[in-house]
Amino acid sequence: MREITVATVQMKPELGELENNLVKMSDIVSKIANQQKVDLILFPELVTSGYELGVKFTNLAQLVPGPTVNLMAQRAQQLGVHIAFGMVAKERVESILYDAAVLIGPDGEFIGDYRKAHLKGEERMAFREGYRLPVFETQIGNIGMVLGWDLAFPEVARSLVLDGAELLCVLASWEKDDIEEWKTYLKARAYENAVFVAGSNRVGEDVTLTFGGESMIVGPRGKVHASLSNNTSGEAKKDDDKKDEGQKDEKAAPKEKKGKFVEGYCVARIDLDEVKRHREERLTLQARQPTVYRNIVRKY
Repeated sequence: MREITVATVQMKPELGELENNLVKMSDIVSKIANQQKVDLILFPELVTSGYELGVKFTNLAQLVPGPTVNLMAQRAQQLGVHIAFGMVAKERVESILYDAAVLIGPDGEFIGDYRKAHLKGEERMAFREGYRLPVFETQIGNIGMVLGWDLAFPEVARSLVLDGAELLCVLASWEKDDIEEWKTYLKARAYENAVFVAGSNRVGEDVTLTFGGESMIVGPRGKVHASLSNNTSGEAKKDDDKKDEGQKDEKAAPKEKKGKFVEGYCVARIDLDEVKRHREERLTLQARQPTVYRNIVRKY
């Protein structure tokens, strides 16, 4: 068995307040790591800045690695945990910005970053599209990272899985009005690829948008190992292998209260060996016929 413990954080960043958000993230990492041994803590997309900043993203963009990465690397090293989070990254040319996901190891080393490939709406005005889908070999397994709307494109998850990913970390700023879509995609990507999917979605409001939370950790056969809905406690944990496949523990996901979406996190212990076992049983990847669907990579 290759068991690891994963925590997905559901947080409301303060729009444009980099320092405040980093302090908040640091406190959350400490709280989680001091309560139980955890191998990976996952934060939402653009958690250091907020989402609706437009041209002001330029003021908060940093090199990767840079000051923000170095600060979170110190926390990762102090607590011996992997940390993944979203931020605004820039090249040395100031005008080139990316919506990026960063992965840091428990020794404080910078493992790598991913830059969002599928930009939605006004994101295109602020960011440049990424063009690589890296898979990171870590102490705890092979990790692929997905940002926001990337989740809607099955090619992203499939490409990462074909390159060896056992766990997909989805960092998102998914809107409240589309939250059923978010939940469906998380389960679908897990099912169709026989892979673990950990989704961290932010909550709260920025200027015009409201974000819907519903962070969760899903197994390779669609089992929801942990979830954090619109709850009142701000903390949820589910790790009960006796539950039926796909069954959701209501205690781990209390219902919405007066329309409020609170912050918190959910934690699950998962066995990455399940990925290989389910793929051998179902033969989904082995039965692929790539020559039949060559058009899938043709530009519309």
